[in-house]
Amino acid sequence: MPKKTPASLAANRSALSHRVSYALRNPGRIAPYVRRSVRDTWLSAKHRDHVAYYRAVMASDTSRNPEAAVGSRTHERWLALGAMQFDYLTEHGLKPGHRMLDIGCGNLRAGWRFIDYLDSGNYYGIDISPDILISAKRTVSTYHLQDKLPHLTITHDLTLDFLPQGHFDVVHAHSVFSHSPIEVIAECLAHVERILAPGGFFDFTFDRTDGVEHAVLREDFYYRTETLIALAAEHGLEARFMDDWEERPHGQSKIRVYAPDRGTENG
Repeated sequence: MPKKTPASLAANRSALSHRVSYALRNPGRIAPYVRRSVRDTWLSAKHRDHVAYYRAVMASDTSRNPEAAVGSRTHERWLALGAMQFDYLTEHGLKPGHRMLDIGCGNLRAGWRFIDYLDSGNYYGIDISPDILISAKRTVSTYHLQDKLPHLTITHDLTLDFLPQGHFDVVHAHSVFSHSPIEVIAECLAHVERILAPGGFFDFTFDRTDGVEHAVLREDFYYRTETLIALAAEHGLEARFMDDWEERPHGQSKIRVYAPDRGTENG
């Protein structure tokens, strides 16, 4: 992935001028974007609720290629992105004895590594898409992880109301908020503290902009760092930007949140 530049961080990808310029530079991307636009129009008409809309997007993408549905165009990239997430968390506080909640676990691009690393029964993966969870179960079988007893569960929203209080040492959401409007992010931040264990933390990635916050179709959302940090504060959480994540070849940025009386000893 190219390193973030001031120009790329200021870009408004929803603006007509940006789309025309991008199309001229990348003519091979025109047809896929047109197909996405047509699908977006169709699914938006059927699903006013964003979670229902994105569940339909995932069903469409998963039917063609589960690895591409979670943002990996090749199997090699699928493996590399999973390893990147795993390496970062194990370097920044995740221990085998921790109980981990992986929000938007997808088909276990990183999840299979977490399952293998964590003590048996300590991995909980949730996703809004039943289609991608079927693929996730295949990944468990492919990597012979059945004895690690991973929990894989469908969820309708991000209220996390079916999960136990104070249970999770680490909560993780990779490429979830990059596909979420602000009200979905707020819903998650409003409820995540309840399920965090003492000393626990919540890491999430997002698409960062230093310019105007915007969305491309209903699929990709770009936020300013200060917007998400302020939103966390509204829900009694402290947040800090994890700038060393951007040293890695990934297009998104990362924030860590924790309850203010729990300190920053985890990383």
